[in-house]
Amino acid sequence: MASSSSSKPTGGWTYDVLLSFRGDDTRNNFVDHLYGALVQKGIHTFKDDEMIHRGESISSELMRAIEESRFAVVVFSKNYADSSWCLDELANIMKRRDEGGLKVLPVFYHVDPSDVRKQKRDYATAFQKHEENFNGEKDDEVNKWRGALAGAANLSGHHISGASGLVFMDLLFQWL
Repeated sequence: MASSSSSKPTGGWTYDVLLSFRGDDTRNNFVDHLYGALVQKGIHTFKDDEMIHRGESISSELMRAIEESRFAVVVFSKNYADSSWCLDELANIMKRRDEGGLKVLPVFYHVDPSDVRKQKRDYATAFQKHEENFNGEKDDEVNKWRGALAGAANLSGHHISGASGLVFMDLLFQWL
C-alpha cells in the first residue's frame, strides 16, 4: 500500500515529492524520518510501502506517481541495486527526468557515490547476480539499469553518513 500526505500540491502535480528507496535498508529509519518531516512541512509525498515480490513488474500506481510528481528523491543504499524493482523504478524516474518532467535529487545513504556511479563493491555484486539470473536474456534491461544508475549518480546530490541526515533535511526543504 502506498502512503501519501494529505495536502495537495499546487501547479497541477499530484505529488510534490516521490521517494524511491530500498525498503529493507531504509524504510524503518531514514526514509520514515524523511517522509515524516516532509509531511509535517505540508509537502505532499508519495512513498510506496507495498511489499514487492521478486519477479513482479513495476506497479501502475507507482508509474502514475512517477508521472504525477514534481520531484523525486532517490535514496541509494547498500542493497538498492539488489532489487530489480528499484532499478526499474529508477529507470522510469530517469526517463521522465530526461523528458524534462521531473527533478531528481540523489541521496547516497551510507554508500559512496562513486560506487553507485561506477557500479563498484555492493553495486558490482548486485549486477553480477542480475546478469547471472538473466543468463544474457535481458542484457538490454540490465544496460538500461546501469545507465540509469550512472545518470542519477552523476547528478548533484547528498552523501549521508552518521548524523548528517538532519542537515540533509534542512537542505532538502530549501531545494524544494
